[in-house]
Amino acid sequence: MRLTQGRKQDATVYDSDPVDVARRFEGAGARMIHVVDLDGAFADGRSPNRALAREIFSSVKVPIQFGGGMRSIADVKHMIDGGATRVVVGTLAIESPETLVTLVKLFGASVCVSIDAREDEVMVRGWERGARISTIDLARQIARAGIERIVYTDVARDGMLSGPNIETSCEIARTSGLRVTASGGVSTLEDIRRLRDCGEPLVDSVIVGKALYEGRISLQEALEVGSGHK
Repeated sequence: MRLTQGRKQDATVYDSDPVDVARRFEGAGARMIHVVDLDGAFADGRSPNRALAREIFSSVKVPIQFGGGMRSIADVKHMIDGGATRVVVGTLAIESPETLVTLVKLFGASVCVSIDAREDEVMVRGWERGARISTIDLARQIARAGIERIVYTDVARDGMLSGPNIETSCEIARTSGLRVTASGGVSTLEDIRRLRDCGEPLVDSVIVGKALYEGRISLQEALEVGSGHK
């Protein structure tokens, strides 16, 4: 399932079997699979999808990055213990920065932070509330806590196939020293090529969703372009 700009009412279901989708991605050569529990993001973690996510973890060998409703140390530990390679927290980084520091001490690079912004204001609670902090300020705060990587999403571009926000992705990396996974808006191989050639080595990965599900690009093509073979 995918949302458009994070709106619950604009959900599109592409496949009813997430485990099968993960297996197909693995078979196509995926190096990491990004899984989001959308119900968890909106329901403060009270989601039935946690068990399904753990089934995905055990069904493939490729590393899994998991996020959505991770609001406590227990939430993060549960998913890492269940097989997640990396857990993404978002709201927690804003509402409980001291917990973020503890997570870094406990799990190191297995925890990263999602910075989701609309018009440069960070959004929390499933992108439904503004946090009154800018992307750059939050990135610097996160870096001080010891986090090594963020997933940056320009909410206005998510699901819109309008191209990723490369300029802000690079600015975040330059000003914070964090590794950045770009997310939101990728629609063509040229988008991936532009990210690859943006000149900022800390912007080192990209999440592609809707463009794959709708057949606009293939995973094999995306991997080839990302690695510089096309």
